[in-house]
Amino acid sequence: MAVTWESDLLKLQISYGERKNKCKHCSKVLSNNNSLIRHMRIHSGDKPYPCCYCDKAFSDNAALVQHTRTHTGEKPFQCSKCDDTFAQSVQLKRHMGTHTGVRSHQCSHCAQSFFYKYDLTRHMMSHTGDRPFQCNYCDKAFTRTSSLNCHLRIHTGEKPYQCSHCEKTFTQSKYLECHLKIHTGNKPYICSYCDKAFSQSQSLVRHTRIHTGEKPFKCGQCGKSFGQRCYLLYHLKTHTEKKCYHCSQCNKYYTLKKKLRSHLSTHLR
Repeated sequence: MAVTWESDLLKLQISYGERKNKCKHCSKVLSNNNSLIRHMRIHSGDKPYPCCYCDKAFSDNAALVQHTRTHTGEKPFQCSKCDDTFAQSVQLKRHMGTHTGVRSHQCSHCAQSFFYKYDLTRHMMSHTGDRPFQCNYCDKAFTRTSSLNCHLRIHTGEKPYQCSHCEKTFTQSKYLECHLKIHTGNKPYICSYCDKAFSQSQSLVRHTRIHTGEKPFKCGQCGKSFGQRCYLLYHLKTHTEKKCYHCSQCNKYYTLKKKLRSHLSTHLR
């Protein structure tokens, strides 16, 4: 009987805790009172943590600490396999996948696979068309808040990431990281098939496909595959865009002006 009583008491405590930490605006249940207080700021718009470097303010201290690193350049999370450092732990976790090479999360719609489930979930939105984060300045919408925040800087002109070696500023930290390697000359990513070295892990991944022949980006319209995402996006225009470039010699039509130029050269031979 004692076990049953303790079990019933535990259920009662959980039920009471859920009622106690339940948001009155959206009915979300938080694990503790502090989490509820932080959550309530989403509804109230309260941002009690101001940045001492700029005019931005945040709803919780963790977000402020993360933002402050954009000003200080602090990157406390270091990779154990190479010299790369990161401002956020999640960035380090994603980066570690480039060393293991294991992409365990496979897309059910195309051949792409990912190191992390979060990246797969974000990718799936490209198939479903779900873009819940809308820009207030234009009609563009995005699959994640970080992409929206980066996009907003196009409208605001904000460039919070400054190079410590020169006066250049950037809208995103990744652009600053790429730029810094111009000053340092650091190229830690070496191709295992040839002697070519790269400053970025993704550049090495793209280059390696030249050797392996891997083409993970597949067109859903015709089945054609590509080694790089930008080539797939370029190709997709042939399906979606109107063929408005007309050859006056043979009545052929093209979606891109440079395709027409290339075709016109066949008449000059």
